[in-house]
Amino acid sequence: MKYHLIDNTLFIKNRKNFMAQMRPSSLAVFNSNDIYPISADSTIPFEQHRDIFYLSGVDQEESILVLFPDCPKEKHREILFLKETNEHIAIWEGEKLTKEAAFKTSGIKTVYWLQDMEKVLFELMTQCDTVYINTNEHYRASVETETREDRFTKWLKDKYPAHSVAKSNPILQRLRSVKDQIEIDLIQQACDITNKGFRRVLNFVNPGVWEYEIEAEFMHEFLINRSKGFAYTPIIGSGNNANVLHYIENNQQCKAGELILIDAGAEYANYASDMTRTIPVSGRFSKRQKEVYNAVNRVKNAATKMLIPGTDWAEYHVEVGKIMTSELLGLNLLDKADVQNEDPDWPAYKKYFMHGTSHHMGLDTHDYGILTEPMQANMVFTVEPGIYIPDEGFGIRIEDDVVIQEKGEPFNLMRNIPIEVDEIEALMNK
Repeated sequence: MKYHLIDNTLFIKNRKNFMAQMRPSSLAVFNSNDIYPISADSTIPFEQHRDIFYLSGVDQEESILVLFPDCPKEKHREILFLKETNEHIAIWEGEKLTKEAAFKTSGIKTVYWLQDMEKVLFELMTQCDTVYINTNEHYRASVETETREDRFTKWLKDKYPAHSVAKSNPILQRLRSVKDQIEIDLIQQACDITNKGFRRVLNFVNPGVWEYEIEAEFMHEFLINRSKGFAYTPIIGSGNNANVLHYIENNQQCKAGELILIDAGAEYANYASDMTRTIPVSGRFSKRQKEVYNAVNRVKNAATKMLIPGTDWAEYHVEVGKIMTSELLGLNLLDKADVQNEDPDWPAYKKYFMHGTSHHMGLDTHDYGILTEPMQANMVFTVEPGIYIPDEGFGIRIEDDVVIQEKGEPFNLMRNIPIEVDEIEALMNK
């Protein structure tokens, strides 16, 4: 891994919190992700399943975590099963985790090789009544591929049909949505790397540059700062490309007078950052572009102040919609008749701002969190309003990542990333 070793007190605490929510006489199992094939002998670079990482810090394939807090044998209350490393693997792939390294990473003392899993698990299953399986129940999930976790669940339920089955996901949704300070520091590191990438781009952009060249500048800066790269597929949309919400081709030339919408964030240690900025290709905003930009920025600032403990997700978005409506009226994009005659299920402002304002973030860019429950301190949210005007040839979105505080306004993890019109223009014309 490129990142520095994470303090394992994070993973020890995470397991303790998870096990405190488990039923009596129950066992929970978590699997690594597969290494997915492309074709021939090519594979997609490995990405660890965020749940086993959250609970153990283990960041390699073919790993299994078992938690059994009521196990009669104390040494079997936390177990890691790992792919056994050997001289051949060390030469061809690099050494995998040893038992000693696994303990240093996770704080788990009992580590077995994967070939012993079925034998050890049989003993454990004779001692428990319920088994927790790990299903993907994220509100945005749309998964067609059968995962390693899915295959394991099928095998487990077939082999042990008499056991009760419970779900890990509802526990993890709550635990993962509230961040430990170590996690916040890791997200801050990802944001700081993103800041370096954005400042590099501000010195690079000029008329005639290609969107993919901007993407390359970010990737260069991310890699030299111990990031694997982008936390998500980046959007570098110049001109009207900015009005395509998930534009990822990044293959057009940026022309003088256009704006470029940049939605790009670094990952660090599997934790995401999520930034959007909109900048002028020529280094100066036009009068109209500046008016719209500042309107979006005012909505962002007002929305940010609402992210406090107790805020209701649905009500928050209604209030942000009212603020956006006011700004769109001021920009003459809406008139009073548009608002008076609007469909309550699709308000008038949605013509120019059609997506949500905030989402949880952390190990996943769209992180775990239960949207029907009030916001809590130490949750991390994006704030990302936008105004998209195809008829005028540009779209503007601005996005920061913030931590909800127990008292007062949220803490902006992107406070050092240039955002004001004057600052962006000054840096581009330095």
